[in-house]
Amino acid sequence: MANLRAGLIGLGMMGRHHARVLASLDGVDLVAVADPGGDKFGVAGGRPVHETIEQLIAEGIDYCMVAVPTQYHAEIAKALAEAGVHAMIEKPLAGSSAEATEIAKAFEAAGVVGAVGHIERYNPALQALRVRLENGELGDIYQITTRRQGPFPSRIADVGVVLDLATHDIDLTAWVTQSPFVTVSAQSAHKSGRQYEDLIAVTGKLADGTVTSHLVNWLSPMKERLTVVTGEKGAFIADTLTADLSFHANGTVATAWDDVAHFRGVSEGDMIRYAISKPEPLRTEHEAFRDAVLGKEADIVTLQQGLTTVKVAEAVIQSAAEDRTIKVAGESAQS
Repeated sequence: MANLRAGLIGLGMMGRHHARVLASLDGVDLVAVADPGGDKFGVAGGRPVHETIEQLIAEGIDYCMVAVPTQYHAEIAKALAEAGVHAMIEKPLAGSSAEATEIAKAFEAAGVVGAVGHIERYNPALQALRVRLENGELGDIYQITTRRQGPFPSRIADVGVVLDLATHDIDLTAWVTQSPFVTVSAQSAHKSGRQYEDLIAVTGKLADGTVTSHLVNWLSPMKERLTVVTGEKGAFIADTLTADLSFHANGTVATAWDDVAHFRGVSEGDMIRYAISKPEPLRTEHEAFRDAVLGKEADIVTLQQGLTTVKVAEAVIQSAAEDRTIKVAGESAQS
């Protein structure tokens, strides 16, 4: 069987990494790239460098990776759908739920595969966490807490911290629990002089009753990417910077020291850090999309799931602006 012919539009900070992976992906030939600004990172490797999506489509590509700024997603995605080209679009799917809906409808009408590049789902720590939660190793889930903090990234120009970063946590929270958000309440801050928020603190509730909290900012001098899932049998901690997953079990040994036992509440048990395989998340993501294009069973982030995440993000922004809890109606789990 001939290799799939892939194209890439957007050669910025993420585009260069997509180019590297696509150029070495089994069963795929990266045949051309496109960016109005040219190949500034020198990743084309002798392949044609175009300026527009129309020129890229003319190369006869089977699928395209879209890594352009969010404001251009709808225009480019719809052009690909109309041409019958499968596409994976970097997260967030679009800057608004209206545009995200247009994209999803265009791909559905064209009968081509569309996916969203929520790379965090493919982090080895979260992949292992999802499996262990599905196997019931935590029992009932009580709470999910995420912290995604770090310095301001100069690559971001057209969205705030909610659409750029918090969408990771919205997606992964619904995905690992298999339960959608039903309410969110948020507080934001604008400290960097931009029109977009650069700090958000969110509390939420999922359809299954799980309580969530998410702290996201571009204002921290230290970089932190943590997901903590607490349940009846203990707590899982996924560090997606190091791709480590650990488990803190609820203790079964009585604490003899009365003062400490009273303070602890739940007693401490064993702590395990799992030895897990750590493939590169971006490669895992591309392998999944390649398989989906080939009609194989694959765990991709569907356009409908990407749309759901944008809707929740909009509810978060609305909550912060109006200082009230917002109901997120009619959402489906990120299965």
